[in-house]
Amino acid sequence: MNDHRGVWVYAITDHAGGADLSRLTGVADATVHGAVADGLTVLVSPVDPAEFGEQALRRNLESLEWLEDVARAHHSVVDTAARLFPVLPARFATVYSSAAAMAAALAGHREELRAGLRRVGGCVEWGVKAYPAGSTAGAGASDARTGASTDATGTGAGMAYLKRRRAELSAREDSRRTAAAGARAVHAELTGHAAQARLYPPQSPALSGSRTPMLLNAAYLLDKGSAGDFGSVVATAGDAHPELRLDLSGPWPPYSFTAQAG
Repeated sequence: MNDHRGVWVYAITDHAGGADLSRLTGVADATVHGAVADGLTVLVSPVDPAEFGEQALRRNLESLEWLEDVARAHHSVVDTAARLFPVLPARFATVYSSAAAMAAALAGHREELRAGLRRVGGCVEWGVKAYPAGSTAGAGASDARTGASTDATGTGAGMAYLKRRRAELSAREDSRRTAAAGARAVHAELTGHAAQARLYPPQSPALSGSRTPMLLNAAYLLDKGSAGDFGSVVATAGDAHPELRLDLSGPWPPYSFTAQAG
């Protein structure tokens, strides 16, 4: 590899053996290969510092189009490799200035990285998001407009409206509390079926694409052998909590359960 090229890191493994990676292309359509660092194999590809150097990378990560293309290429490599042998995925956008810099950064971390491989090797990740089953978006605004004109009469109709609004708001708050409690119960149930679980902050509607607030954003680590049953477990949890809408995604490489890969 040209010493003037940077190094993009995808994953770390100690089981690559004689796997043929020659047809595997990654970020910027570069060919992926295995580099040895501290007795481990690191899946890497060369990158141009003009696009992937520290300052350029910081700038490019703000472009959603650029980010989508690079993330797709990164995931493709990790996902393909994970189907061939156990891998410890690197954090996205782990870039070193050279192969020597990468080797120096990983030096002394072999046992820690091997422990990570033992923890996630042969496992996959599933993601589950939960939302309230019903949407109340826009309902308050409509009622408020009605109330303004009704209450203006100064008659008993205005008082009736206020009572109705209080009842509606109370019912809506009860519904939110029920859904939030249901999301916690679902997470506890799913965690019991997983080797590990990780909670993330709920995504905003702009990121989730849902008008209703996200109540659960979690990842679950499962052995590949039992992962096939996880969809049924999630479906059963959804049936038990009709106040929720559950979205299942996966299986993915164990991104959420990587300690310090890279």
